[in-house]
Parts: sequence; C-alpha cells; structure tokens
Amino acid sequence: MENSSNFNRKRRKRRPKVCHFCVDKIEHVDYKEVEMFKKYITERGKIVPRRVTGTCAKHQRQLTRAIKRARIIALLPFTSD
Repeated sequence: MENSSNFNRKRRKRRPKVCHFCVDKIEHVDYKEVEMFKKYITERGKIVPRRVTGTCAKHQRQLTRAIKRARIIALLPFTSD
C-alpha cells in the first residue's frame, strides 16, 4: 500500500505537446526548408515520431513527405556519415 501512494506523489504532469506548425499557422510544409527539418530528424537520419515531437497527424504526414522528397533531391542525406 505504501509503495502505491509514493508512486502517485512522484509522478509529474507533463505539459501537452503542441504542433509548432499549427501554432505558427503554417498550412503547407515545404521540402526546401532544410534547416527546419533538423529538429525532426535524429542524428542517424531517422524521422522522429509525432509522439516525441508533438506535431499533429496532418502536419506529421506533410513533414514526412517533405523530408523524403528532400532526401531524393539530395537536399538531405539518407544517413549521417
């Protein structure tokens, strides 16, 4: 019984993550904005999931599409060397 009460006390409330695209009222994610993608890509070149970044589903899909287009056009590397 004592452990369960300590567990509830230690648990903190997390702030809800907000979509930066919705806050800035960005309708379309452009594949040419490579500097913006740095926040949404890991060191190894993987796309960070939306549960980590806090982007909404609509903008996460646009972001993924834009990152993949930028990789194909060689604006972004597929992996980090």
